[in-house]
Amino acid sequence: MSEPTTAAPTSGAAVTLVLASASPARLTTLRRAGVEPVVVVSDVDEDAALERAAADAGHPLAVADQVAVLAAAKAAAVARRLGAGPRAAGDDAGSGRVLVLGCDSLLEVDGRAHGKPATAERATARWRALSGRSGVLHTGHHLLLLEPPGPRQAAGATAAARPAAHAALSSTRVHFAEVDEEEIAAYVATGEPLAVAGAFTLDGYGGAFVTGVEGDHHGVIGLSLPTLRTLVRAHGLRWTDLWAAPGHPGPEPA
Repeated sequence: MSEPTTAAPTSGAAVTLVLASASPARLTTLRRAGVEPVVVVSDVDEDAALERAAADAGHPLAVADQVAVLAAAKAAAVARRLGAGPRAAGDDAGSGRVLVLGCDSLLEVDGRAHGKPATAERATARWRALSGRSGVLHTGHHLLLLEPPGPRQAAGATAAARPAAHAALSSTRVHFAEVDEEEIAAYVATGEPLAVAGAFTLDGYGGAFVTGVEGDHHGVIGLSLPTLRTLVRAHGLRWTDLWAAPGHPGPEPA
């Protein structure tokens, strides 16, 4: 697990983006877009978070609500670990500003949520059910802005304000090919579908079994770049503030 840090940005960008996720696909997506995030993996108990949210709501959560709850929980957990202080009112220099991004993805089929199958048996059953059908891949995005300490905090003030937060959902319909038993067995044997939401990827072995998508394909990979840009702008920042400066790592070749 990555250790939290409140040091100055190491990406060479005007604003540091902290990715509260261990997903290699999300990290690669950001890097290819010119963003070099700091990875700090959250320790959220997802089942417990969903149980609390459902209890508070008084009814079972829709799949779209589940990813929103988990994205928010992951971002908040990492923000707490980073030791966020009160926001500095009127700070316009950008120095020390940190964005914390929490994401979560689930595939919805027939109103049911499908996350990571974890075992070969579950992945096999999942693909038998998905063959020739379609589902909706929901990805929740929750972006917190942590401002640098202000003069009052530096003087010893203890009151802390909640970080500013903006959230959005990316939902993309995914159409799956008809897949035979040999293909399912071979795909499951790669190990890829066991550790990804919905038991498939768009940018790996599973891409050949997806016949089409309706919506943002980045969201299917686990992080919608247009959605994230909208959230960054909602915080009063520019998307280009996240780009790595010259001399720092930039976009990876596709």
